[in-house]
Amino acid sequence: MKIHTNDNNTSTLKLLIAANLAGKKLELQKSTFEDQFSGPKCLPLLEVDEELTFFSSNAAVQYLFPILDLSQNGQCQQMQEWEATRLQPAVANVLSGKTVPSDVKQVLQSLVLVLNDLLKKHKYIIGEKLSAADISIWSTLYPLIYNEESKLYLSECSYILQWAEDLNKAKAFQEAVKQWGGNPKGPFSNISALGTPQITNLSTPSGSPDDSVAISVSQEEADLAQENWLNGLKNLQAPIKQEKLVLPVKDRKNVLITSALPYVNNIPHLGNIIGCVLSADIFARYCRLCDYNTLYISGTDEYGTATETKALEEGVTPRQICDKYYEIHNSVYRWFNIGFDYFGRTSTPEQTQIVQKLFLKVLDNGFMSTQSVEQLFCEKCERFLADRFVEGTCPHPGCAYDGARGDQCDKCGKLINAVELIEPKCKVCAHRPTVRPSEQLFIELGQLEPSIRSWISSVEGNWSGPARAVSRAWLREGLRARAVTRDLKWGVPVPLDKYKHKVFYVWFDAPVGYTSITQCATKQYEKWWKPDKDYDVKLYQFMAKDNVPFHAIMFPASVIGANEGHKLVDYIFATEYLNYEEGKFSKSRGVGVFGTDAQETGIPSDVWRFYLASIRPETSDSSFNWTELCTRNNSELLNNLGNFCHRSLSFCANTFKGKIPEMSFTNTDYMLFALVNREVVAYVQNMEKGRLREALRHVMSVSRLGNQHMQSEQPWVLLKGSPEEKIRGSTAIAVCCQLVALLCTLIAPYMPDTSRKLKAQLNLPDTSFRINPSNPALFQYIPEGHVIGKPEPLFAKIEQELVDTMRAKYAGTQADRAKQNGAVKTGASANVADLEQAIAAQGEKVRQLKASTKDKTVWQPEVNKLLELKKQLTAAQSQPVTDIASLEKAVAEQGEKVRKLKASTKDKTVWQPEVNILLELKKQMATAQSSVATPANVASLEKAIAEQGDKVRKLKASTKDKSVWQQEVNLLLDLKKQLAAAQAK
Repeated sequence: MKIHTNDNNTSTLKLLIAANLAGKKLELQKSTFEDQFSGPKCLPLLEVDEELTFFSSNAAVQYLFPILDLSQNGQCQQMQEWEATRLQPAVANVLSGKTVPSDVKQVLQSLVLVLNDLLKKHKYIIGEKLSAADISIWSTLYPLIYNEESKLYLSECSYILQWAEDLNKAKAFQEAVKQWGGNPKGPFSNISALGTPQITNLSTPSGSPDDSVAISVSQEEADLAQENWLNGLKNLQAPIKQEKLVLPVKDRKNVLITSALPYVNNIPHLGNIIGCVLSADIFARYCRLCDYNTLYISGTDEYGTATETKALEEGVTPRQICDKYYEIHNSVYRWFNIGFDYFGRTSTPEQTQIVQKLFLKVLDNGFMSTQSVEQLFCEKCERFLADRFVEGTCPHPGCAYDGARGDQCDKCGKLINAVELIEPKCKVCAHRPTVRPSEQLFIELGQLEPSIRSWISSVEGNWSGPARAVSRAWLREGLRARAVTRDLKWGVPVPLDKYKHKVFYVWFDAPVGYTSITQCATKQYEKWWKPDKDYDVKLYQFMAKDNVPFHAIMFPASVIGANEGHKLVDYIFATEYLNYEEGKFSKSRGVGVFGTDAQETGIPSDVWRFYLASIRPETSDSSFNWTELCTRNNSELLNNLGNFCHRSLSFCANTFKGKIPEMSFTNTDYMLFALVNREVVAYVQNMEKGRLREALRHVMSVSRLGNQHMQSEQPWVLLKGSPEEKIRGSTAIAVCCQLVALLCTLIAPYMPDTSRKLKAQLNLPDTSFRINPSNPALFQYIPEGHVIGKPEPLFAKIEQELVDTMRAKYAGTQADRAKQNGAVKTGASANVADLEQAIAAQGEKVRQLKASTKDKTVWQPEVNKLLELKKQLTAAQSQPVTDIASLEKAVAEQGEKVRKLKASTKDKTVWQPEVNILLELKKQMATAQSSVATPANVASLEKAIAEQGDKVRKLKASTKDKSVWQQEVNLLLDLKKQLAAAQAK
């Protein structure tokens, strides 16, 4: 094996270490950037043999030193991607020998703190064993760690320093350093630019880690840029008329977009949001910028066992659960500015009609069969138990977890057949079920497999990597018949008399929700889902990879089996998983930041949208990190994008009274336009392929080019010079304003609020901000002489203190946080006191936010929260209290409050409401004291205890989550205490 490399390339150090650890010999061969290789111009290059060459140093490290624990493979790749796209550029900029800007220092410091936190928990980067991630990161940090001047960046990172020293003692590392030509004690030459990804913007790399970006521009590119500038606006097609009812249009590209239907039994967390609805929204907004005729629909998935289980836990009906969580989802998505054309739900008459029609057609075409299935039957409840309605001990060897569900064990993670559970019990009544046969309907996927394979092979080139990987894995194993019916009550009824007590399995009915929601939105769903051949309709679907089988295999099989000309998906843009800090998001356990939590932070929704898009797990799992959220807001949004836009428009406003000056371009300007056009072309290419994270990087590169242009031109100096220099200075300002207009367009899909603010500052109508996808380029967005509006800052700094507070606040689970944040205490007075304290704290938070910004979107959610707390206080104060001890305490506290108020003011309007509360409390106490020893009271208490005891038993049988039933247990104990006191009278 041979390494082609150049001097001082730290990526070469990675390969040498990995080879030494693997016991493989490598030959070093000096090369230059000009050497011809059949791949990206990036060194080092690992040549294994004539047929296998690695151009990515991190991929080469994994080849030489593979990770043996496959469960950690994704995490290792994630850390290597982080090293290549974030850490390596930061280190390179710091060690460049030039003056290091403060924002660059801040980026590096935040990155090493993230790494230090990892090593605080584990011996190595991803656990207790050395991995390729350690090799890559150690090599990148090597010049930083052993350089006394640069080492200051690690002064607070004791865990990194200890980890680095431990690795440096290893023979494989020491030998690699010698081969590389370095010395652990220094001195160092500047590390090679070729050893760093060729990324011109530290915070937002504009290409893949090992791609080089040339900075030269040909005259041909400059000429083309000039042509686009002069005629680009003329070449745009007429803007499409936005109709309230969106139906396909002839001679236009018609885009139908769906996002995976979020299940309705919980609040969506950030992983759910970026995995489906936010990604789809970004793409839909992009399509509208391109004048595609666009319909974006989604809704809540409402049928199935999870809904019934949640309804049981909360003591309500499935319909009530769906109504409750539909509103929660709708509210969360509205706050995130998810611009659905229609947000529906699956529990509608339209859904029932379309599902039943599809089923009957597949049945008539001979693709349905019946099978007898062994299922658990609860004789006490008189029904078959769905998987989630049964619990028991896990049957898998070595596990024996006693809280395993009928479909999966949460401890070992393995799938379970419910009848195999050890000591199973019904979650409703805790009775032990018996095994009985139940006849179910199955769809014969095996018969449909040839058609599915043929279709997938024709379209999967348009799918994202995770979508292709999952669908291919399913096809490798071969398709087998799959049940489409279940013994449940909550679902779409099977339209056959023999099966009238069964409903359709949620996997079969949920994807049909896209068509029924389209029907609710348009009343003519077939125009989208069974389009006429004269209409160009493309279907795009967004989801996390766990939903791919249903969209790539199951639902297509159903509509192929129906054979009614149903539209099949053209593009599946699936993602990997978003993790939370060092763990995993979990709806069931309440781990992570949820949609409602994001609203409470006071951080604008656009910042959340930007950050989630920037870490979208497109090729491997990624992680949400509070420190990185802060850093990206401050360095990328505030210092890069916000700084450029505000400076440019402020120069125009202050120097030319807001009027765009005349422009006199030189070839240098057109070369700048050519560089900008490269980024716009890459933006469109990535958007069209669903690579939203990559497209965002190119947006930020446009902003970086604008900042560089302003700094190099220095219009504030030119405008004080000769007539020629003044023309150059005014042109520079006009160019920057044009770039602001371009940025306003490009960021619109990601940050709609920010884009709207910029549009107002530019004083231009919405129709001015468009993209030509067939010829993406900068054109004249703003005419000369146009008067802009008032420039204002777009972003605010996020302080580290807020980040630390948020990290602590959202640690643990939702149940843990509910306890820590003051779960309601027994007795109204305690609840009132808690609410008053919360109102005081929230009021202060609102005052500080209003003082710091005029941006209503920042503080309005906090105002809403304050109003809700006040509403709860009013309700709590009006609640009668029956516990005498609590009433006595409440009367004492309220009396003290009244005395203090009367002493502080003579204004009766201030203290009279509190006097009224005191009188009401005294009245309640008198009533309670007079009734405590009566026989009627004893009887009512005994009845209440019996009812409460039954309620507790059912709750404990339905769930092991103590937070669900503990408050009911406390109430039962309090009732028993009252009964004992009453009987003693």
